[in-house]
Amino acid sequence: MAETVAFPQDRACPYHPPTAYEPLREQGPLARVHLYDGREVWVVTGHAEARALLTDQRLSSDRLNPDFPMPNARFEALRKEPRSRATLLGVDDPEHNVQRRMLIPSFGLKRIAAMRPRIQEIVDRLLDDMVAAGQPAELVSAFALPVPSMVICELLGVPYADHEFFEDASRRLLRGPAASDSMKARNDLEAYFGGLIAQKEAEPGDGLLDELIADRLRTGDLPRDELVNMAMILLVAGHETTANMISLGTFTLLQHPEQLAALRADPSLMPTAVEELLRYLSIADGMLRVATEDIEVGGVTVKAGDGVVLSTSLVNRDETAYDAPNELDWDRSARHHVAFGFGIHQCLGQNLARAELEIALHSLFARFPGLRLAAPAEEIPFKPGDTLQGMVELPVAW
Repeated sequence: MAETVAFPQDRACPYHPPTAYEPLREQGPLARVHLYDGREVWVVTGHAEARALLTDQRLSSDRLNPDFPMPNARFEALRKEPRSRATLLGVDDPEHNVQRRMLIPSFGLKRIAAMRPRIQEIVDRLLDDMVAAGQPAELVSAFALPVPSMVICELLGVPYADHEFFEDASRRLLRGPAASDSMKARNDLEAYFGGLIAQKEAEPGDGLLDELIADRLRTGDLPRDELVNMAMILLVAGHETTANMISLGTFTLLQHPEQLAALRADPSLMPTAVEELLRYLSIADGMLRVATEDIEVGGVTVKAGDGVVLSTSLVNRDETAYDAPNELDWDRSARHHVAFGFGIHQCLGQNLARAELEIALHSLFARFPGLRLAAPAEEIPFKPGDTLQGMVELPVAW
């Protein structure tokens, strides 16, 4: 039997899938890969097959299932921790639906549209600060990270004064060098939110957490540990993903001057460009599931208990779904990408992420017409493949 490809792997270029994944597509819409511990699982590379599986109730997101695949030792250790309780991303219906319905109003189109002026104010203030500090600037810490951190703090009702703590804890949770680092980070975040929720019970404020405390916690509809986990997921996902998209999106645009020029010439292209960047970058590369029954798909049988990895970067570059998928093209319609997932677990914060990306990228390039990298592209560090893709730092000048 031929040796399988390891998954995940680091990218050679921050905006292209790892070169070692190239043979996988030749094997069909589903292929076999092995994880860090040697376990073989299915990887889905076909666009149609991915969307079909993401709506198939026989494919489970239950991370407490002993057969659920894990991409690295850090997440495996977190899952085995006795106090683990899966929330939102790690549970199936009907429990998932109950949790999601509590949050949907806060992330709907109407609510996010009302937030746009405030997002613009945050973006403008950070750009003013960059100008005042002078060039060169490090864009991740000066702009890409604080934009979504400030926005999600306001939405949740989390004090932004604590941002250095939770940004560091999020980094350790997702990218700690050892499982113990991720465990310590989660414990730190749990303790923080436990204290914040208790404080809000005594002194209510404005924010989604305050609403959940009043409407769900006090009525007994939402257990305290579940609220803590929900707050952690919303905070970490709410700033990490968008920060990575802003930084990697900026880097990618600077590496594609023709596409950037077209965007500058016609700012109305920005919503389309954001969808294309979401498809092209696929920063969350690897949605994990486990089959609870046998599933026939793509000419193979996925057996009950089999692990399944849906490779976002490969699915979003499927030639049967997109012409010239390795090109960045504002003329295509990319709205059927799976960068936000698909089905019942499609990203709850996608409307917020789109708004932040449109405002942040448009404002950044409008304020700095001469924006450029302040170091050779090949020397700028980006993140490893077993976490969200993005730039570790991004030195720029204008």
